[in-house]
Amino acid sequence: MATRVQTVLLTGGSSGIGAETARLLALAGFKVYAGSRRGTVSEECAAMGNVVPVVLDVNNQESVDTAVADILVKEGHIDAVVCNAGNGIAGAVENTTVDEAKYQFETCFFGAHRVIRAVLPSMRAQKFGRIITVSSVAAVVPIPYQTFYSSAKAAVLIYTKALSLEVKGFGIQCCSILPGDTKTGFTAARKVTAESEDSSSVYYETLKKSVGRMEHDEQNGMPAGKIAGAIVKQLKKSRMASTVTPRIDYKAINLLVRLLPTKLMLWIVGKLYA
Repeated sequence: MATRVQTVLLTGGSSGIGAETARLLALAGFKVYAGSRRGTVSEECAAMGNVVPVVLDVNNQESVDTAVADILVKEGHIDAVVCNAGNGIAGAVENTTVDEAKYQFETCFFGAHRVIRAVLPSMRAQKFGRIITVSSVAAVVPIPYQTFYSSAKAAVLIYTKALSLEVKGFGIQCCSILPGDTKTGFTAARKVTAESEDSSSVYYETLKKSVGRMEHDEQNGMPAGKIAGAIVKQLKKSRMASTVTPRIDYKAINLLVRLLPTKLMLWIVGKLYA
């Protein structure tokens, strides 16, 4: 670890996992620039002197570039970036338009890429940097009727692994966090594709059942602080792990997916969600 106080740029920092991550990072002594579209933070974070709200829309290149440039002017360095901003859609593949699928990838995948691409030059120059992306257990467990969410998070996971190979020589480490079901406002914010809302769709009843099961699991899932704690733990390490799956049951699921025959794994997932 560098001896200076660490400066962290966090996206999606206004609520849920992001708000908890900002709070725990601040308590651990980090200087946190918490980015969000509205540039707001939780009341608790607002009371902390080392959490700075930043207007940062990951879907807008100018917004990203401006936020990164401003932080570099103020601090002289960005030591770590946590790409947490995300969204979610649900819908049958047949009932999802290309534009709706792009909406899913725009924030989760391309939003992370915009931010990472913007911070890499300064990290290379200082020969130090930490990049953490928030993927999902859904990246390794394909969730029916949330196909594009699973796909986007899988893309983030592979992106992070490949990126780590490219930037290793510049003293930059990469880690991807894979949360399981987590109780946040993400559940209520999930959008359903337009055609999937039509009760005449042949997928309508199964989709409602599948999404309902997912919503139940999320609202009875782990607290956001569990994920935030895993992020902070990695940033405090001298050597970050390449992937982290918080909580032992989700670690077991991650392992089983790799060990079980694909046909059996898909059968199990289908029994749960399809």
